[in-house]
Order: sequence, then C-alpha cells, then structure tokens
Amino acid sequence: MAILTWYGHSCFSLDLGPGGSVIFDPYSPGSVPGVELPKGLEADMVLCSHQHGDHNAADRVKLTGRKPAFRLTRLDSYHDPDKGAKRGPNRIALVEYEGFRAVHLGDQGCALSNDQIDALREADLLMLPTGGFFTIGPDEAADICRQLRPRVIVPMHYRRGEMGFNVLTPLDAFTGKFLDRTELAGNMLEIGPETSGLYVLNL
Repeated sequence: MAILTWYGHSCFSLDLGPGGSVIFDPYSPGSVPGVELPKGLEADMVLCSHQHGDHNAADRVKLTGRKPAFRLTRLDSYHDPDKGAKRGPNRIALVEYEGFRAVHLGDQGCALSNDQIDALREADLLMLPTGGFFTIGPDEAADICRQLRPRVIVPMHYRRGEMGFNVLTPLDAFTGKFLDRTELAGNMLEIGPETSGLYVLNL
C-alpha cells in the first residue's frame, strides 16, 4: 500500500511504508496563489525537479535521517519545448519499491523522448503537470498518459478556483478527456493493487 498526499501545486508526499517516504517539489511561502505549504512536513528524502521557487523549497521539509529503501532514478528533461532555452532544465523522478513504480514529471515542458517513454511506461502512479504555459498543457499531458499507460494518474500544476497561476489552464480541460475519473474529498489517496484511473485530490 502506497499513500500519496497532495499539498497543492506540484508538491506531494509519497509514503511507501517500510520502503520509506519522499516529498516532491515543496514550494516557497507566497510562491503559488491560493495555497500554502503546511508546517512540519517530514520525510526520508526531498526531491526538487528544478530550481524555481515554486518547486525547490527543500528547506521546508525536515529529513528523518533514515535511509529509504526505495530505488530512485532521475531522468534529465526540459522545462520548455526549446531544450531548456526558455525556462531551463527539469528532472523527472522515478521511485521504485517492491514492484511499485511512481513517476513525478516535475515541470515537464516538452514531449517525452523514446528512451524516457521506455523507462517510465506502465508505472503504477504518474503525477504530471496539466496547466500549460510553463509546462505541458492538457493535450500534451493526455498524450503522455496514452504513451505511458500508468495505472493511476494524478494531475498537478493547474488552475482551479483561487488556486494556481492565472495563466494556467483550468483542471477540467485535462480531466474532461477521461471517462474514468474520481474526485476525492481530501488530499490523500491510498494506492492498493486494485487502484486505477484518474484521481483528483483536493485540499
């Protein structure tokens, strides 16, 4: 059983039980409209996909000092379609533990390469940006889902209500492309062997 908790924007914690815990892309105070990172976050590891303030506040996470048992692979990519010329590099994270594979795409700004598709295909969990402008948009995100065929999809980095940058595309532009989608009442998703589909988490 994996437990995924969303803290807004692109920040998640992933708890793999004895495999360890990781927090992805914590954001700085005031950096993301409509959300604030809670205090007291703790994990075995913190990963930042790139060095922008809404993704790189590693100092806001207390490290436990434990060495996680999961395997981590980082894949270099780009924050824009021009090989990083506009917004710089991005790093995709692949976390694996006892057959469970979780992918956090960070601020992916371009199509995946064939090698990246091969490495990430059929993951159990895919966290991907859908809001466009700074990253891939709804259409590109849907294409990546078709290429990777993940078991569980969780969108991030979009606009919804008062949350998110006003230049981002609303979440519905992405979720409307899927018939199998579930809206959760809270920000936590327990992922068991039978969990599948697209899940929208809420704060």
